[in-house]
Amino acid sequence: MPLILSLKNNKLSKLSLALQALPMLEYLDLSENIISELDCLDFRDLTRLKSLNLMSNRISVLQGCVFEKLKDLEDLNIGENEVIAFAGAFTLPYFGKLKLLNLHNNHLDELQQGAFSSLSSLRDLDLGTDKDFAVELGAFNGLDDLESLTVSLFQYYRELFSGLPSVKNLRVFFIFSTPPGTFQPYNISLFSNLVNLTTLTVKGVELYHDFIKADVLSGLKSLERLMTENFFTNPLHPDTFKYTPRLRSLQIIYSNLLQLSPEVFWPLTNLEELDLSNNNLRSLDFLAEAKLSALKFLKLSENEVSIINETIFQSLPALTYLDLSENLLTCECSNSGFVRWATSNNQTQVANGYRYICAFPVSQRGERLLDFDVRSCWMDVSFLCFVSIAALILLVLLSSFIHHFLRFHLIYAYYLFLAFLYDNKRRKGDVGCQYDAFISYNVCDEAWVYEVLVPELEGQQGWKLCLHHRDFEPGRPIIQNITDAIYSSRKTICVISRHYLQSEWCSREIQTASYRLFDEHRDVLILLFVEDVPAHRLTAYHRMRSVVKRRSYLSWPRAAGHPAVFWQNVRRSSRGQ
Repeated sequence: MPLILSLKNNKLSKLSLALQALPMLEYLDLSENIISELDCLDFRDLTRLKSLNLMSNRISVLQGCVFEKLKDLEDLNIGENEVIAFAGAFTLPYFGKLKLLNLHNNHLDELQQGAFSSLSSLRDLDLGTDKDFAVELGAFNGLDDLESLTVSLFQYYRELFSGLPSVKNLRVFFIFSTPPGTFQPYNISLFSNLVNLTTLTVKGVELYHDFIKADVLSGLKSLERLMTENFFTNPLHPDTFKYTPRLRSLQIIYSNLLQLSPEVFWPLTNLEELDLSNNNLRSLDFLAEAKLSALKFLKLSENEVSIINETIFQSLPALTYLDLSENLLTCECSNSGFVRWATSNNQTQVANGYRYICAFPVSQRGERLLDFDVRSCWMDVSFLCFVSIAALILLVLLSSFIHHFLRFHLIYAYYLFLAFLYDNKRRKGDVGCQYDAFISYNVCDEAWVYEVLVPELEGQQGWKLCLHHRDFEPGRPIIQNITDAIYSSRKTICVISRHYLQSEWCSREIQTASYRLFDEHRDVLILLFVEDVPAHRLTAYHRMRSVVKRRSYLSWPRAAGHPAVFWQNVRRSSRGQ
């Protein structure tokens, strides 16, 4: 059994001579006393000592001779003292086995080059403090096997950590920054030489926020855990974590982050733990597109989140732990989805979920969020769904009715409206008639038109006719050509047959022409039937049907034996006003 002696908290001002009678002592605890000075003879006979704890005393100077007999010493704790100088204590060769050295929170003024040159076996070094002291370039030379380092800095050099090839765990406290424009500490890649670093802890005190740049983590290709406090205080650059693809745990706390961009987290495909507590986050929407498919632990406590969309957690398939305590949650229907998810999901533990207190509205303040009755929200949603579906059904029925029974009336009204607009335009322009007649016919009746009608009217009677193939302007919309032709002609001659009644464009032509006949009281329409058409076939053309019933029309079949009379009637019709 190792020999252990604890003299902790005994108000010792100096070491007792009785210690010299314990040469076999291996572990000595002298912490929390009032020892202010160490003599070169204090540990002379304790040659087998492996662990020495002098923490929380008043030691100010370490003389080189104090530890020269402690060649087996592995653990030396001088933290929480008043040491201002080492006096070469760690440059002598007798510390060949020392693995852990704690100098935390002393009064050091500076670390000179080679200050630990004899500690080649050191694995853990703690130099953390809340005081300002300088670290010279090369201060860590000789610490080739150092794995864990805690240090406070107020000056920064690119090569500051260049002599630490084995460091895996680094804790840095930035305790002082000069005003903007005088010094730019974060413009350098301070950690770029720590290629084997796996854990980095960074805490900032009185940092000027514009110092941190996107490449501050460059070179940390092996980093797995990153913990920061009051460091990333500006919106993070999307490239901040592209240098740390192996990161599994990320903590950004006390950083006043009002918002985050999802692109920041895209390089972190292996991230399993994320702590964003003690910020001022007001929305968690960035998580929906952050692509954190491996995230298991998520802590968002002490932010200003009021509304939580439960769909966010659908984008976090591996999440097993969630902490949203101390947020400004609202007990309204906007959070009903999250309440339902938090009480029903079997995968994610919502830490202290039943202690979440409502901050809004005022009437619900102090109530538990998970006690909020979400059934009232579902009733509202159900009613809205009912109204929406009923309105949709009525709209479909009405559309079907209109299409089946009124489509021809609507189409007719549409073209009458176009004709009305066109006629008003022509009236304002006072445009005269360019043609005697516009011939409206179906292509199936084209032979009769060009072999019989056109030769008679243009050749014998001297009419100037408007014909599709000859007078329509190429490149213009067909409906514009039709409307221009009708309103540029004194008459419109409709060559009516069964094929004509089946043609969409012929239908539009006669509808436009009939507008002038009935709405302007101008006799501009001549109906010329080239074959007998029963009256019931004119149902779709109710305007034309009323014309046929009210007044005479010209029938080519009935004039087969008297063509001269037929053409005389055409000439007479052309003179009507």
